[in-house]
This record gives sequence, structure tokens and C-alpha cells, in this order.
Amino acid sequence: MMTNRTRKFHRINVSQSDKAAILYSSGTTSKFKGVELSHRNFISSLGGSQASRPVRFSPAVSFCAVPYFHVYGFLLCLRAVAMGASLVCIGRFDVGMMIRAIDKFRVTQVALAPPVIVAMVRKGDLMDGGHDLSSLEVVACSGAPLPNAVIERFKKRFPGVLVAQTQILGSSGRLMPYCQAKIVDVETGISLPPFKHGELWVGGPYIMKGYVNDKEATAAIMDSEGWLRTGVVDRLKELIKYKGYQVAPVELENLLQTHPHIVDAAVVPYPDEEAGQVPMAFVVRQPESTIDESQIKDFIARQVAPYKKIRRVLFIDSIPKNAPGKVLRKELIKLALSDPGVSSNNGFTLLVRVLDPGLL
Repeated sequence: MMTNRTRKFHRINVSQSDKAAILYSSGTTSKFKGVELSHRNFISSLGGSQASRPVRFSPAVSFCAVPYFHVYGFLLCLRAVAMGASLVCIGRFDVGMMIRAIDKFRVTQVALAPPVIVAMVRKGDLMDGGHDLSSLEVVACSGAPLPNAVIERFKKRFPGVLVAQTQILGSSGRLMPYCQAKIVDVETGISLPPFKHGELWVGGPYIMKGYVNDKEATAAIMDSEGWLRTGVVDRLKELIKYKGYQVAPVELENLLQTHPHIVDAAVVPYPDEEAGQVPMAFVVRQPESTIDESQIKDFIARQVAPYKKIRRVLFIDSIPKNAPGKVLRKELIKLALSDPGVSSNNGFTLLVRVLDPGLL
């Protein structure tokens, strides 16, 4: 007998292919897009984590310093719930607060974006403030590549801590459990044999359903069989095309960041009438450093092929990045094209000046 206080519930059937969440792309190379993710995407990710998780003799305690609106933080939260781990989180992020939390809650694993690791390396007063960080085992870094120079400095400061990246220096990363990959010809999409240079495509239960209400963008990144086009070494859309040669910005950025007088750097394409595009570097100098344009060009020229040389340099106070730490190349390109100090001739002359960070 039904009463006013009882309600009739209808059973809802949910399949693994149903939409579970919509997270948004970072918008580093084009407009923001809603990424439609299924229950299967998350279930397979959690299954892969479980399969590759090492045996522990004490419970893991994770600290999440990345936003939950990003897939990085979202998955970390789901993983902690699914695996019964402890998760420590704070509101507005602060490096000092994170250090105190590691000490207080005996955190074993920390998930960070590259700018935070850079801050941990530089802020010696915080690191040497008497806090006990001996519980820390792993620092995971994702969202953007971490320069090798920063990794080496971090290891010297924290010799017993493993730095785990989703992208390993000198490679495009490694396959996760249940994931497939193939190398294809950039123009034809035909699979290539070993040792041939091409574009990396990935497939499997991790791959998104597509972009929300954008069939054109979905078709541009996924083929009819569900393979996702990732790009060649660096993203195809970010590669600099110099006289027909392809130059990966991240390769030049990693080299720039090894220079002792450079705090941070980013490289973008700059239009050139003869070459099509030339590599242009935005550089943040160490305080009181007097390194100039010619010294930076020479530093890179000694280490790369002629077509990869940096042709333009602009000094700025900070590199614009999004929350996960990805360089906002669109903003730098706009800055380069609008800046009156950047010459448009082919002689590669440039008025170098320090910009107000408010302009970024």
C-alpha cells in the first residue's frame, strides 16, 4: 500500500558506453572543447592503475595539488576512492601549506604540475624549514613536460624520492595497461614498420567518446575505428615548419632550460616570408643575469641542426601557463605578432626588452 511518504523508484540502466563526465581541453592550441568521457574510460583507467600498482606494506597517503576540473586531478580522486587510499587536499594551493601537510599526514605520494616542482626546487627556505618529509616516496608530474634540468635539481634536493612523469624525457611516454599504439604515415594514415618516423596513434578503452557537439573536431582527431591521433613527438599542431623541416618546440625549450642563466623558456613559430616559420624563444632570465639574444642563439646553435636554430628572442618576466602548467602558446604568438619591438624583416633583428607581466 502506497502512502504519502513512500515513493516509487524507477530502475536506471547505465552501460559502460554511457557518458560519465565532460571535462574541457586546456585550449593551448585552439578553442576550449568539451571532452565526453564514458564510464568505460574511467573503469579501464582504474583497472590499469590497479594492475600496475606495486605491492605496499602500509597504506598510501596521496596529496593532490592539481585541480579536479582537470582529468589529472579528477582521476586521482576517483583512484583514491576506488582503491581505499587516503587523499589529502587543500583549497587554494600554497607550497608551504603542502610541505606542512606532507609532514603532518605522512604523505607518501604527491601529484603536481611542473610549476610546483620548479617552486620546490627554488624555495630552499621552505624545504629546509625543519619539516619531516621522509614519508614522501613518489612525486607524480603531469599536464606538461618537466625539463630534465629541473628533474636533476629535484633529485639532488630529494634523493630518495621518485619523479614519475606521464611523458618520459626523450620519448612520448610508455603505454598504459590495455592501451594499443601504432605509428602511421602523417599524410596517408598507413601503419609504418619499426624505426620509421611517423605519427603516434593510440586506441583502447581509454579513448574519449569525442568532443561535445563538435563532429568536425572529433573527426579531425579520431578515425572511424576509434584511433586517436596524438601528434609526432610534439603535437603536430604545435610543430614549427621551417623550410619544410619540422621543429618541435619542446626540444628547444628543454635545451634552453638547461642554461644556468635561464629560469624558464618557451618556443613558438614566428611567420617568415622566406622560411615559412622560424623558431622564436621567449626567455625568463635569472635575476640580475645579463645574458643577451646572441648568447642564447649561440647556446642553442651549438647543440642542434641548422634548421632548428632559434632565430628570434624576446625576454619576458614570466611564461603564461594554464593551471596544469601547459604553456599558453597562443598568448605568446599573439604577443610576438603584436609587439612593436619585434622586427618583421628577414634579418632576424630584434629589440629585446623586459615586459610587464600584466601584459600576459
